[in-house]
Amino acid sequence: MHDLIKEAVYDDAAAIELSKMDKDVVSVVDAISELSLEETMKLGMQFKRFPLGCDLTEVVVGTCASDLQLKELLGNCRLANMIGASIHICAYAFSDIAEENGMSGIDVMKQVYDTVDVPLDLDHFGENGPMRFPKEIVKCGGECYLKGPAFTECPRGRIHSRLIDKEMLEKPDKEDWVKLASSVAVNVTSEQSGEGHAAPLREAKDVADLAKKYGRGLESIMFVGDGYDEVITGFEKSLELGADIFVIEGGPFNRAENPVEAYVKAIAAARVLVPGKVVATNGAYEYECRAGLRTGLNIIITGFPNNHHGYMCGYEPGTARRGKFGLPRVIEIMNEELKATNTRIPVQRDELVALATAVKLAGPDYIYPRKIGDYTVGDAHWATLIHSKMHDGITLKNTIEDAVSSVNGNSVALLGGRFISWVLANELDKYVDEIIISDTDPWVQKMTVDNLQGAVNATVIAGENDKSSANAADDAIITTTVPQISKNILNTVPNAFNLV
Repeated sequence: MHDLIKEAVYDDAAAIELSKMDKDVVSVVDAISELSLEETMKLGMQFKRFPLGCDLTEVVVGTCASDLQLKELLGNCRLANMIGASIHICAYAFSDIAEENGMSGIDVMKQVYDTVDVPLDLDHFGENGPMRFPKEIVKCGGECYLKGPAFTECPRGRIHSRLIDKEMLEKPDKEDWVKLASSVAVNVTSEQSGEGHAAPLREAKDVADLAKKYGRGLESIMFVGDGYDEVITGFEKSLELGADIFVIEGGPFNRAENPVEAYVKAIAAARVLVPGKVVATNGAYEYECRAGLRTGLNIIITGFPNNHHGYMCGYEPGTARRGKFGLPRVIEIMNEELKATNTRIPVQRDELVALATAVKLAGPDYIYPRKIGDYTVGDAHWATLIHSKMHDGITLKNTIEDAVSSVNGNSVALLGGRFISWVLANELDKYVDEIIISDTDPWVQKMTVDNLQGAVNATVIAGENDKSSANAADDAIITTTVPQISKNILNTVPNAFNLV
């Protein structure tokens, strides 16, 4: 394992082999601990590429705080929806706002659900449903982040206090919250020496089981902690719970001797280990955000003013305090650190709609965690998006069945090599003898050809370009769901069948 991880930094074949293996947490963490900082970053970015991982970069936005008016919460949600940012729901804040308005928490959840169509990410949710906390916690000014590392506990000596009587009043609605959510977050930091920071693991397991019952994506939140033993514990507990997404918190809870190195190595290890190929952070100082993005971080959870995620990501000690509006700052940090390609940074509404369209085309029986060949069709985003109103509201111009029916010959060119081409190849396999894959990205084309060669009976070959691939085949199908890209391909191959 050690040698393979070192080889995978520079060698694609080694990375591919590693991605297909069952991996031991301790071996992965140990091997990455021996890499230099530069090598660690390269490994993380290697495992962010399609299809070893998820190559999107995005923001998820906390829109709520306990002291917001209901109209402010709904307005924040509308704004997040307009830019295409998934909404991170702090369940306790929804219930606090509801209480101020003579409502129940689930009523506020339903109002937000009715207001937006982006995915809803449910957090601070326990065995009784939405957690409830005393005022000194929900109105915390963020002293731990403001003062800086390193803490194992709240600098003001607070514990994870709960208002259980209030929680019990809402317990009958517990499953309804999850039904309205697209994904659910649990916290394993109580197993990493953070007993006072989070609920016990039994609650995480209870919520994880409920998320799995309804097919929702599952995120697991963990600390960087001491940078080694606690990282290992975090990964092991997350995998035991069946988490799809790993969420790594640094900030004051990164207590390693070299916090930048520890954060980078935790992100790289997460990239290699995470089942759903998505790695996020819910709390990281600016230097951690920057280093994490260079190591393959997919998601930064940020927030509107008064939401705690507003200051927990992208600020430094001495400036990270409650009231900050983290979203613009995080967007700028992303653009300074990453070079935009075909997809904007961060992902915006147009890209999210295109992705949701791909999910709807593939259908629930094909998407993550199902595999075609050695890889899942999509990543944890696909499992999340299928439980969103955005997905439900999409009307398909054509279906996979329509595309298959359009083929009359023995060979077909699939123009665009990402996941929908895999689904089409699998469906076309019983009708054609040859499948030509064309993609402008050589890596996407190579990985798709290699993966499909072992997954279908037809001969799968790489094309030179869209036009020559279409000319060499009896039929051609444009597989991308991004309208502008499909339009450009159609201009080159006007007789191709276009999904969108």
